[in-house]
Amino acid sequence: MNTVSGENDRTAVRQFPKFESDLMTRKEAAAYLGISEITLAIWKSTGRYSVQVYKIGRLAKYKKGDLDAFIASRLQAL
Repeated sequence: MNTVSGENDRTAVRQFPKFESDLMTRKEAAAYLGISEITLAIWKSTGRYSVQVYKIGRLAKYKKGDLDAFIASRLQAL
């Protein structure tokens, strides 16, 4: 019978490349926009601004491209 030890299991996991995502956490998205996390959450719950949110389980995630589009839509020339 072929049994794999715990050390071999950990080595096998390390061989897979890390999954890179273009999704940001609420904290990262808020920092990118220059606002607080709670402000971003309030915007979503009240519908004040339409910043696209992607739910993964309980987590709220944001795409950089969506944030860039939001910024572009809110720019005003002075």
